[in-house]
Amino acid sequence: MADTATTHPPAPARSTARPDLRMFLTRHGAWVALALLVLFNLAVTPNFATWQTLNVNLTQVCAIVIVAVGMTLVIATGGIDLSVGSLMAIAGALAPLIFMGKLFPLPHLYVGIALAFVVPVLVAGAFGWFNGFLITRLRIQPIIATLVLFIAGRGIAQVMTNGNLQVFKVPEFQYIGLGRLFGVPFQALLMLVIVLAAAWMLRRTVFGRQILAVGGNERAARLSGIPVVSVKRRVYLISGLLSGIAGLIVIARNSAADANLVGLGMELDAIAAVAVGGTLLTGGRATIIGTLVGALIIQLVRYTLLANGVPDAAALIAKAAIIVLAVWLQRQARS
Repeated sequence: MADTATTHPPAPARSTARPDLRMFLTRHGAWVALALLVLFNLAVTPNFATWQTLNVNLTQVCAIVIVAVGMTLVIATGGIDLSVGSLMAIAGALAPLIFMGKLFPLPHLYVGIALAFVVPVLVAGAFGWFNGFLITRLRIQPIIATLVLFIAGRGIAQVMTNGNLQVFKVPEFQYIGLGRLFGVPFQALLMLVIVLAAAWMLRRTVFGRQILAVGGNERAARLSGIPVVSVKRRVYLISGLLSGIAGLIVIARNSAADANLVGLGMELDAIAAVAVGGTLLTGGRATIIGTLVGALIIQLVRYTLLANGVPDAAALIAKAAIIVLAVWLQRQARS
C-alpha cells in the first residue's frame, strides 16, 4: 500500500550570500582601514602617489614595524614589553662609541663597523632576556618587570654618552638606515625579511605554536609539557634583539645618536600597531602581517593629518581613538 502521507519540501536554508558586516570588519577591519586611508590620500592629499611620499612613509614606519614584531610575540604569550624604546636608546648609544673607537682602539674602521652592528644588538637582546628572567624566575608581572628597564635603560644610555649628542658621518654604518638596494631603502627590505621570517615562525614551527599555547592557557601549556619558562625568555630575548636593530636604523638615518630621544615613545607605537593589527592583547592569538598593517595605519594617519595641515598633537588623539576601536573590535570577535 502506497504511503499517502503528504510530504512538504524542506524550508529553504537561510541565505549566507551576504556576509555579516560586523564580523567582516572584525576580521578584516585593519585591511579596510588601510585601504580607506590610501584612497582618501589619493583623492585629497597632494603628491601622495609619488615615490618621495612612499619613501618618507617607509623610512618612518620601518623601525616601528621591527619593534612591533617583537612586541607581537611577547603579547602573544600574554606579556608586555615597555622597555623596547630604552633598549633602542642603549643600542643607539653603544654603536657610535664602538665604531668611533671611544671604548677601545680599533685595528681598522671596518672592524669597528662590524662590531657596531653586532655588539649593540646582542646587548639589547641580553637586556631583553633579563626581562624574561625577572618575569619567569622572580615571578614579577611583565608590566612591572619591563618598567624597570623602561626607566633604567634610558638612564644607562645617557650615562654611556654623558648625555651628549653623538654626531657622525660613516656611510658604511649608515647604510642600514640610508642605503638602497635595487632602488628600495635597505631598511624596508630588512623589515620585510623580519616580518616574513616571524610570520613563518609563528605559523609553521613548534616554537610558534608554543608561543600561542602559552598565551592561550599557560597552565594547560605547562601540563602538556611545553617549556613555558624557556618560551617566555626567548620571546623577550627576540624583542630585545629587534629593538637593538631598530635603534641602529634610527641613529643611522639621523646621522646622530641622542640617548634622550632615540626610541622615545616607541613602546606605545609598537603596542598600538599590535592592537590595531588584530593580535589579542590577552595572548593566545597573533598575526605578524596584521601588525605590519597596523603600523602602516598608524603611520598613514599621522602623515595624512600633517599633510592636510592638522597639528601633530591631533595625531596622538587619532592614535588613541584607533586603539580604542581596535580593542572594541577584539571584544566583539571574542564574544
